[in-house]
Amino acid sequence: MARLGSAFDAASSEEIELCLAQGIEPSRLSYGNTIKKQADIAAAYEKGVRLFAFDAESDVRKLAAAAPASRVICRVLVDNEGAEWPLSRKFGCSPRMAIELMLVAKELGLDACGFSFHIGSQQTDLSQWDKVIEQIARLTHEARARGIDLRLINLGGGFPSRYHQEVPSIEAYGAAVIAAVRKHFGEPLPELIVEPGRGVVGDAGVIESEVVLISTKDLGEQIRWVYLDVGKFSGLAETMDEAIKYRLTTPHDGGPAGPVVLAGPTCDSVDILYEKAGYRLPLALKEGDKVRLLSCGAYTTTYSSIGFNGFAPLKAYYL
Repeated sequence: MARLGSAFDAASSEEIELCLAQGIEPSRLSYGNTIKKQADIAAAYEKGVRLFAFDAESDVRKLAAAAPASRVICRVLVDNEGAEWPLSRKFGCSPRMAIELMLVAKELGLDACGFSFHIGSQQTDLSQWDKVIEQIARLTHEARARGIDLRLINLGGGFPSRYHQEVPSIEAYGAAVIAAVRKHFGEPLPELIVEPGRGVVGDAGVIESEVVLISTKDLGEQIRWVYLDVGKFSGLAETMDEAIKYRLTTPHDGGPAGPVVLAGPTCDSVDILYEKAGYRLPLALKEGDKVRLLSCGAYTTTYSSIGFNGFAPLKAYYL
């Protein structure tokens, strides 16, 4: 990605260090996490990072002190309708508050240059882009009327991988986004940042698991519990609330199938992957069979970083 000329959005000092170690210039980095210590801001600034995101007055003041004259963008709360993995509430502030914070940033000598938002990870509704970009355009025009020189919009991510259901193509997403920006901002277009992380790497990964146990919870019950040797604590955190529904393959695909509950191997009762999503697996499935989870290239190996219950983190092989 670095050789192709990509820029990189970092969530921590460690990610900034990782990028710099790959020879990526600090001018191609942004510190996009709105939750950061002043020491981390100072360290990033010292290494040459000059683009930061914020959503709180306290963070604006830390930025002014530790990263003077840097470009800053305010993250705005927007609706995450249509997203399978919503990112609302924890990040961002109301539009009304965003303008006031940008005025504070300007008064403190920062370059208050734009707004950012995130439409929700694994966004499957193309129409949401038009709705949200219209809101951001109105906010931008209002901020400009109050003397803030806005010229940058960070569109966040949301571009999907194909999980349990088909999703529109990346070309369709690009067309929808650009059409919405042109419609609501006009020419010249603002500088745009997009963060297509999941859409870039999601389909590149496969997790191979083994069936540890198949059981039922009562005599004569038809629903089988299929326990795999991977679960929520070994990279599959996005199955929380059954949000991300991975496609599965088994050695017996194509034969008669029946309903299952899929669970992981740990002693934690929350380690259930799918109970309500309607998964069905072949009746011939047996203990020791390999079950592959597809499109696991995003947010799996990094989630699987601690050996909970003594189960080792995922091993990663790159082909």
